Amino acid sequence: MSVEGAGELLGVVAAAIVLLVTLGSLVAAGLPLLTAAAGIAIGVSAVTAAGAFVELNSDTPALALMLGLAVAIDYALFIISRYRQEVAGGREPVDAAGQAAGTAGSAVVFAGLTVVIALAGLAVVDIPILTQLGLAAAFTVTVAVLVALTLLPALLAFAGHRALARGRSTSSGGRRWGRFVTSRPLPVALLAAAGLLVAATPALDLRLGLPDDGAAPAGTTQRAAYDLLADGFGPGVNGPLTLVVQAPRDTKAAADRVAKDVTSLTGVASVETPVVNAAGDTALVGVVPAAGPTGEATEDLIHTIRDRFGSHGGTTVAVTGQTAIDIDTSEKLAGALVPYLAVVVGLAFLLLTLVFRSILVPLKATLGFLLSVAATFGAVVAVFQWGWLNGLLGVHSSGVIVHLLPVMLIGMVFGLAMDYQVFLVTRMREEHVRGASPTDAAVTGLAHGARVVTAAAVIMISVFSGFMLSDTPMVQSFGFALAVAVFFDAFLVRMTIVPAVMALLGRAGWWLPARLDGALPHVDVEGERLHAEPAIVGSTSRTE
Repeated sequence: MSVEGAGELLGVVAAAIVLLVTLGSLVAAGLPLLTAAAGIAIGVSAVTAAGAFVELNSDTPALALMLGLAVAIDYALFIISRYRQEVAGGREPVDAAGQAAGTAGSAVVFAGLTVVIALAGLAVVDIPILTQLGLAAAFTVTVAVLVALTLLPALLAFAGHRALARGRSTSSGGRRWGRFVTSRPLPVALLAAAGLLVAATPALDLRLGLPDDGAAPAGTTQRAAYDLLADGFGPGVNGPLTLVVQAPRDTKAAADRVAKDVTSLTGVASVETPVVNAAGDTALVGVVPAAGPTGEATEDLIHTIRDRFGSHGGTTVAVTGQTAIDIDTSEKLAGALVPYLAVVVGLAFLLLTLVFRSILVPLKATLGFLLSVAATFGAVVAVFQWGWLNGLLGVHSSGVIVHLLPVMLIGMVFGLAMDYQVFLVTRMREEHVRGASPTDAAVTGLAHGARVVTAAAVIMISVFSGFMLSDTPMVQSFGFALAVAVFFDAFLVRMTIVPAVMALLGRAGWWLPARLDGALPHVDVEGERLHAEPAIVGSTSRTE
């Protein structure tokens, strides 16, 4: 078995253990894994089949598998938790399954929509591979939502009381934490936010790129070959540049002038003799930088050549080669971060405003997400760019951050973060709608949701951490980034800052302008109508 496969297996085993400890029942612990397997089988099979008709990147099914597993387990946990609460309140299993689907299921629908928005929004970056990855993962998430709303309630009704844990209290820890946070909301919120900001500080030095063979672990053949070439001919030989020179007349003379001028530039190790094509209208000039492919000096050299020789007197000079392509891709991705954030956060803000009928709650959710993402970027820079804790964590720093990571991390983490946000705050709003004070609603929301959110977060951290066992720095950085992001967002933002801020805002947290309130359609995500309707025949619960 490969190292990557062993890491994935360990993650699944950890997920099973956490589910068993959290739910206290073999039947209940098996349901999330069963529904996740069903959703993944459908989603990944469809994505793989699509590869027969359109060209897909080889990593597309793997990403769809990873995200499908993550959200499927999350959604199942949310619905099972609500089902057990309903049965404990006196409902029969069939009635409780329907009630859970109508309340927690509604939250799952809107959580899934935010994930789909975040992933489909990768198309904004306008890089084909990211568009493919985003749409494939969004499809798998959609399948996971449908499975959670159809197959899972049916299985719960079939399992009945076997899906319950006997003689256990599942809310006392969450209630105690909620009371602690809401009794001193300002210092708790400030302390958590300060910790995230400190963790985010290294992100100011973020450098994007594509790690080369020089970042491969010592002892591998690719690292040995890289070091031999660098020692014998200089580090730049591993990342040569190709200049394409075109001139209206006498291309050979124009290429010779360019080669001579480039030789005098800082950061150039050598320049090859120009080679002119048979038509005589294009010449190629090979340039070996003094620094390696991922060095800042090489990046500066490319910009200098383009700025100085790009187009002059009818002669054009273009810079290409794998090193230049990697640098250009990194810059394009870096430039797309702000537009992508604007699209994803803007659409999700509108959706959350519709769900919670509040302005401040969606604003708080997006600001909390930005805090957790900034802290994650900081942690990734510290470990994989600066080399901190490499020995302790067993990873390899490459000096640059994989250029695909920030954009993909934003989309994936935003989706997972909104899962926790929607689940926790929906229950808080449900209690508030029934007449509870904002502080009591926050405490009750944590009492019912903290255990489930903690379990979901621990499962995701375990699964993502398994990728850190890989020998590839790129895979290690993705696994580390996702695990750290889930930790920051679930524990510091959603279960600490969110209830503290809700207590600070009081009733103002649920304020919505009257004109906007009248214009927005009403979405019964709290299940108010379900509580107002008579119970299903056979239920032993009272109609509230």
